[in-house]
Amino acid sequence: MARRYDRHMPTIEHIYWVFAAASALVLVGIASSVVARRFGAPLLLVFLVIGMLAGTDGPGGIAFDDYTGAYQLGSLALAIILFDGGLRTRFETVRRVLAPTLLLATAGVLLSAVLTGVAASWLLDLEPAIGFLVGAVVASTDAAAVLFLLRAGGLQLRERVGATLEIESSANDPAAILLTMMLVEYVTAPAGLSPLALAREFLVQFGIGGVAGAVGGGAIARGLNRLQLGNSLSALFALAAAVLVFGITGQLGGSGFLAVYIAGLVVANRVSGGLTNLLGTLDAATWLCQIAMFLVLGLLASPRMLLQSLLPALGVAAFLMFIGRPVAVVACLAPLRRYGKREIAFISWIGLRGAVGIFLASIPMLAQLPHAPLVFNVAFVVVLVSLLVQGWTLGFAARLFDVALPHRESVVRRVELDLPGSLERELVGYPVAAEARILAGAPMPGWAQLTMIVRAGEILTPDEGGTLAPGDYAYLLAPPGRVYQLDWLFAPPEEASQAERELFGEFSFDADVRLGDVAGFYGLPVRAKDAPLTLADHFARRFEHTIEVGDRVRLGPVTLVARELSDDGVAKVGLKIERLGTALARPVRLFGGVARLLGRR
Repeated sequence: MARRYDRHMPTIEHIYWVFAAASALVLVGIASSVVARRFGAPLLLVFLVIGMLAGTDGPGGIAFDDYTGAYQLGSLALAIILFDGGLRTRFETVRRVLAPTLLLATAGVLLSAVLTGVAASWLLDLEPAIGFLVGAVVASTDAAAVLFLLRAGGLQLRERVGATLEIESSANDPAAILLTMMLVEYVTAPAGLSPLALAREFLVQFGIGGVAGAVGGGAIARGLNRLQLGNSLSALFALAAAVLVFGITGQLGGSGFLAVYIAGLVVANRVSGGLTNLLGTLDAATWLCQIAMFLVLGLLASPRMLLQSLLPALGVAAFLMFIGRPVAVVACLAPLRRYGKREIAFISWIGLRGAVGIFLASIPMLAQLPHAPLVFNVAFVVVLVSLLVQGWTLGFAARLFDVALPHRESVVRRVELDLPGSLERELVGYPVAAEARILAGAPMPGWAQLTMIVRAGEILTPDEGGTLAPGDYAYLLAPPGRVYQLDWLFAPPEEASQAERELFGEFSFDADVRLGDVAGFYGLPVRAKDAPLTLADHFARRFEHTIEVGDRVRLGPVTLVARELSDDGVAKVGLKIERLGTALARPVRLFGGVARLLGRR
């Protein structure tokens, strides 16, 4: 008995060491993320670097080359991450951007893979099939990287742009995974898999995955609605059921990754209550999956091997960022005529690659394909470059292409509450000041809905309460990213003036003023053919008839802001001076009488 125990002691001690080392890496990564947030570094990059430092070529010296284990762990982690991504998506949001996101997640991935594959074949001197495999591996954007950078940086994008990026980054993973697996199968046995068979396999995978996801999501939602489970058990039930859907779909020959994403989408929109609590409980599991996957993929990489193919890999990364992704985005979005040039340019640039690309690169290693180590190393370099260049320039690009909503600290008293079951609205409450703009007839934005009035300790509906009065508390439903645009309506005069200036600028004009008049007075850069346009026409062209209060157009050092709307478009325009240079100093000092001629109130 003692001998048998002694014989197993090394194994037990090894398990203790593995647990301790794994926990230490996670703790180091979490501690490092605090520093990374201050510099705007993507958290994914932090854990990848820590994994590399702990690997064979780093100070940690951990020898890890278990591609099978990494693939299994990555599959499970990706399934959970995609399920969580589906849970955070609303049908209303999907419907608004359904056509563009479907195109980007399918045709966009395919076009990006083909273009990048051609470049990879030439730069790496590979046969076309392996080159296309490289393109497929790095074709998809990474939901974890995109969502983390947007939320950690506090960046609020225009609703259409933000929804397109978030849904595309979650929905294009199944397409890239399926394309990679089919190319691996083709390279392994090219005679048995014709282009027609590839197309048929693609349709079968998507068809079975879509149906299984819808059916499985409906079953999970019914279970959550009917079973009396607590928050923790509900999360475990949903998680286990999602993994079950993933496994069964794979066994049936469908795309399990597509199935779990659709299942999450169905659950989010059919569960009767408690979705916020469910998401909060699942958050920890999702983060653990992300961290584990990133660390393991970092351990697989060898900096010494990466350096051997660094230059051509950098060429592939540059081609993907500056040619492959932009061409694919323009081809998918430009024909729809729903996106402006700046929106298309921003979506083209923010094509962040992440753990999915490195995970896909482990599949050729498992299949022992020719040049499999090269494919893995190139994918790793592409991901690192994407996170370093595109990740760190996210905020700059949003401001450059003018797709970010302004962000400021609140100077107005308000209460904000997240609503269970709603990811697009929150309840915000304001005390109504005696001289508030809302009492003087200032218009309420169409996206804000008055839901409740508290008056003299009594709760009233809008119909019961009627017109707001001083001393009331008004509660409204509004999108989280736009709540600040309500401050100026409810604040006392001194605070309202500051909020109004920060939102609309110092001056305002009637929208029938010509753009050329404003540009000439302020010395702004305007094309000759745009000078005869009125400010209303200029906004209509820029936003393609989707204008909302607070929308902005930048003209050199100033910004025009849609202040009031009419049935025909913009009625009043605010002018905000972003930076005061020599070109503006004299006009601002002399503004007085000329401003009144242009319609200043």
